Amino acid sequence: MSEPPVLTIVYQDEYLVVIDKPSGLLVHRSWIASDAQQFAMQILRDQIGQRVFPVHRLDRPTSGLLVFALSSEVARALNEQFAEREIKKVYHAVVRGYVDDAGIIDYALKEEHDKIADKQAQADKPAQEAVTEYQCKARVELPFKVSKKHDTSRYSLVKLMPKTGRKHQLRRHMSHIRHPIIGDTRHGEGRHNRFFRDHFDCHRLMLAATEIEFTHPVTGETLNLAIDVPEILKRPFQA
Repeated sequence: MSEPPVLTIVYQDEYLVVIDKPSGLLVHRSWIASDAQQFAMQILRDQIGQRVFPVHRLDRPTSGLLVFALSSEVARALNEQFAEREIKKVYHAVVRGYVDDAGIIDYALKEEHDKIADKQAQADKPAQEAVTEYQCKARVELPFKVSKKHDTSRYSLVKLMPKTGRKHQLRRHMSHIRHPIIGDTRHGEGRHNRFFRDHFDCHRLMLAATEIEFTHPVTGETLNLAIDVPEILKRPFQA
């Protein structure tokens, strides 16, 4: 097994720690991803020399800010903030096409089930409220014919602000408005994913959690933590 990565710690005190999770790294061990041998939870525990408690998750292919508590009590307090939608999160993504300058996607989502992990889940559960705000931050038209209809290809860098936390919400919402996130093998478009792999050496989902704001569960102060948009997301717009 290869050496585990050294995780970038964005914030740390005696109660919690926030890291910049790499794309492709699972938050914790999962029996539905038997190929995985490294996990953010275990790597961070070994890196800082103490037990950590995950309070939310990022999908394996999504990179960015991930919060861990350093005690079960702090974990419970943070979990309550997530449950009450008191935590503000911002993501950036590269999507196909030119999106509007700004908008709100208000489109209820039926829960997506994994065949193995969710085999006991209720299959006929009604669609749940799901809301995402977005802003277009950059657009580019590249002189490459990716689809049969057009001689050039257009992409947008978008800022995404989910107001709810449904499974795969951002991927599904962007696909719903016909601007799928590049690198999304489930809801995206294979031709554009292949183009980014070949032309930009991009082998990941172009989605990153770049900002998070919440109330410190012990001190009561507002923490607003942010990281730069990953270079690989900005690369298509720097030509």
